[in-house]
This record gives sequence, C-alpha cells and structure tokens, in this order.
Amino acid sequence: MSCCGNKREELMLQLSSITPTTAPTKMWNDVLFEYTGETALTVKGNISRTVYRFNSKGDQQLIDYRDASGMMAVPVLKKVKN
Repeated sequence: MSCCGNKREELMLQLSSITPTTAPTKMWNDVLFEYTGETALTVKGNISRTVYRFNSKGDQQLIDYRDASGMMAVPVLKKVKN
C-alpha cells in the first residue's frame, strides 16, 4: 500500500481553516406584519422554522420573506403596507 505523503491531512487542515467572509444575501426584503388579535400569539415559520412571538395587539415584527405567504393565512396577522 502506498502512502500519499500526508497530502490528505494537509488538505483537511487547509479546508478546516477556510471561513466564509460574507453572509449570504437575501433575494427579497423581510415583510413587516402587525398582530390584530386580543391575546398573545406564537407562530413558527413554515420555511425558516423561526418562532415569532406577538405579545399584544398592535405588535409588529419583521417576518422572513420565505415565511410571509404562510403568515398571510393567519387571520390575526396583517401585512403592513410599505
């Protein structure tokens, strides 16, 4: 059996030291929603799996654009016009 001259170990060390320099950019902006219900609401985004908490009527939060279409189906959440 032949030895690779430790090249595999060197490559693994090089790859492990690589760190991303920038965060990925989003395709669209997040969407602002306002809560119109009377009690608190906790809802989880279908795509991002982010948990959003609205404590009282009038609370507003930015919702990940990927979750926005699902949030529109919640009767007590209203998209805020830009």
